Amino acid sequence: MPHIKNALIRYRIIDKSLRNKYKPYPTKQELRQACEEALYGNSTGDNICDSTIEKDMFAMKMEHDAPIKYSKRERGYYYENDDFSINEIPLSEEDVQAIKFAANTLVQFRDVDMFKQFGFALDKIFDRINISSNPNDKDLEQYVQFETVASVKGSDFLNPLLKAIKESKIVLFDYESFVSGKRKRRKVAPLLLKEYRNRWYLVCYDIVKEMIVTYGLDRMFDLDVSSEVAKKPAGFSSAQFFKHSIGITANGSSPEKVVFKCSNVASKYIDSQAFHPSQKKMKTGKNRSTFELEVLISEELIRSFLSYSDELEIIKPKSLKEEIASRFEKGLSLYNKK
Repeated sequence: MPHIKNALIRYRIIDKSLRNKYKPYPTKQELRQACEEALYGNSTGDNICDSTIEKDMFAMKMEHDAPIKYSKRERGYYYENDDFSINEIPLSEEDVQAIKFAANTLVQFRDVDMFKQFGFALDKIFDRINISSNPNDKDLEQYVQFETVASVKGSDFLNPLLKAIKESKIVLFDYESFVSGKRKRRKVAPLLLKEYRNRWYLVCYDIVKEMIVTYGLDRMFDLDVSSEVAKKPAGFSSAQFFKHSIGITANGSSPEKVVFKCSNVASKYIDSQAFHPSQKKMKTGKNRSTFELEVLISEELIRSFLSYSDELEIIKPKSLKEEIASRFEKGLSLYNKK
């Protein structure tokens, strides 16, 4: 059974590699390396050989009608049909058993320090399998709806960026501006990968700007990891960089004490999902509760407060209170137009 499980996982790794638009026409050796790194954490060739990849691609053709072709010109493999993906094929009973085996194994370790931050994700997978492990259960969506996240571009860059961080290598990529829509080449020393609201970001030292900058992976194009050694800024600590931040903003300024009051109903939600680890409830009144936290004033913090509308009032600092009031006034003006 473990052998079958590994084969099913390799099929999906090969599928992902063949659909990677940023690195098209992977060779047999590159497919082997991708599988070995994903399954064993190295690409030495001690665990998977080239013939295994040949057998896998043949099985994918026979069992899943995968349109795998070899390009003599590009010297690599590709899908003849660009729209094909093995993920669109319904799961077989073997697939489901493999997932159940992996989920049952992982869920036993959700309280271990290494996996604590992923406990919620593990629980969601376990819940889905426990509700129904029948891949042909077409009626399930009529009774149960799971939260879904739209696919976000850039996840293919995670592996090369992580490798560049570990090996202290300079990275180059084109970055598209949300404002102008134009792309500009960046040269950076990668420092940290961070996920926020289902999007991935790279914290890095921009060599041209000479400062630490955060770039979204979904706006990166033509990534290239150079052989040039990256010099990391002195004193940078990934553990401390976002200590006082909400979201991905960490501008180097000092944190401020923020005090706010909210309705007792809203306080129950805020208690269950704190804005920041420093958050403390200072007082519970008849109608409102008082909280304080020590954070950097950022756009993410402001948007979080605005989401509570008239249920939350900023007490201090004065600058944040004025900014929130200004946002409400601008919003109100949109609805007061004749």
